[in-house]
Amino acid sequence: MASIKENRGFRNLRLSRLVRMQAVVFLMLVPVASQAGSCLAPIRPFVPSDSQAARDYADIIRRDFEVYIADIQDYFRCLEQERARAFEEAREVSQDYGRFLELVGD
Repeated sequence: MASIKENRGFRNLRLSRLVRMQAVVFLMLVPVASQAGSCLAPIRPFVPSDSQAARDYADIIRRDFEVYIADIQDYFRCLEQERARAFEEAREVSQDYGRFLELVGD
């Protein structure tokens, strides 16, 4: 009886490790998948209307602008890549449609 429990425990341990490995692989791929399918525009930096608050937080606001400028450049590159990808896909679909029309005799 004890050996059955030990075997079950070993099997559960192996399954547990397998599930953890699968989770790690999945989590590593999620950021890639999310970047591949959509371009998200960055959020505009906030500038307080109060001049004192702007001076008090000048370093933070300046950094927010620098991050925004870098992020908007990445966004433009993403849009260009997506445009090129969609254009190529449309070209391929057009060719597929032409072959389809030849097959059906239209």
